[in-house]
Amino acid sequence: MYEINNQLVEQEYNKLQVQKLAKTDALEILSITLEKEAVFPEHTSPTDAQLIVLEGNIDFHINGKKIVLKKEQHFNFPKEVSHWVEANDNSKFLIIR
Repeated sequence: MYEINNQLVEQEYNKLQVQKLAKTDALEILSITLEKEAVFPEHTSPTDAQLIVLEGNIDFHINGKKIVLKKEQHFNFPKEVSHWVEANDNSKFLIIR
């Protein structure tokens, strides 16, 4: 009934790693790790999304702008807008959509 999950702690820094933490009809939570200088290639989100940085420092590229996000910062972005991410340090973040 109740379950403790250690995926966030155990997820390795090895280039780009994406793990689904949860998925319901209402939302999906993804845990993403990026090794320093690794890139999450250009893509879009099917829904409006929230990004929460847990560790590290990333550059979020959207609409020709670079947004620097650091540990414990939150950023929201709209669906169907192309974006990509580059890690300045080993970084871990959540996508909630």
